[in-house]
Amino acid sequence: MSRSERLLELIQTLRRHRRPVSGQRLAEETGVSLRTLYRDVATLQAQGADIEGEPGMGYILKPGFLLPPLMFSEDEIEALVLGSRWVANRTDSELSRAAANVLAKIAAVLPDDLKPKLESSNLLIPPAYNEVKDAVDLSLVRKAIRNEHMVDIGYVDAAGAETQRRIWPFALGYYDRVRVIAAWCEMRNDFRNFRTDRIQRMEGQGKRYPRRKAELLKAWRIAEGVADLQNPDNI
Repeated sequence: MSRSERLLELIQTLRRHRRPVSGQRLAEETGVSLRTLYRDVATLQAQGADIEGEPGMGYILKPGFLLPPLMFSEDEIEALVLGSRWVANRTDSELSRAAANVLAKIAAVLPDDLKPKLESSNLLIPPAYNEVKDAVDLSLVRKAIRNEHMVDIGYVDAAGAETQRRIWPFALGYYDRVRVIAAWCEMRNDFRNFRTDRIQRMEGQGKRYPRRKAELLKAWRIAEGVADLQNPDNI
């Protein structure tokens, strides 16, 4: 294992621990000597990693650390490029810009010998099956999900009937032909899935719904199963 790969492995190991972990345990998990572990921690700290602790006290990586100029394998680079191209081609404009920004940030920290591999990846994403037409701004949907806020929508079902709903959105699924919001519906007092192309209007309430989105997602998986979103044409 190269030194760059070893440093990356140490960062990943620290990220798995939410509480301070001893140098000895880190050395065992990363397969190095304790002396090498101390030297690697010092190197990462010098590169800007917010690692708190010292020998004999344990170490913890504070949230928000950006990758230093570490090594990626060719497979990892191709995965990053392919995933970013899919997001740029299959999601809304704001996420598309974010995907391009991600690649730019990765390019900025890659060693010079790896940058050409990022720029010349031959893995391509075909054009979308058809253009998805959303009547609502999906960035607002994502914001409501992040903030765990309820929203009011006017929704037209497959039969053409429109109803007014107050929902608690907790997940957003992207497909070639439709996008689907998984939410708790107050009117139905149950989980419902809403195609975004059938939402006629959406208004945020700025009010947090009473359950956590992680809890809702878990209950939704149990109650309906992920398979319910596999065929959005039936929604």
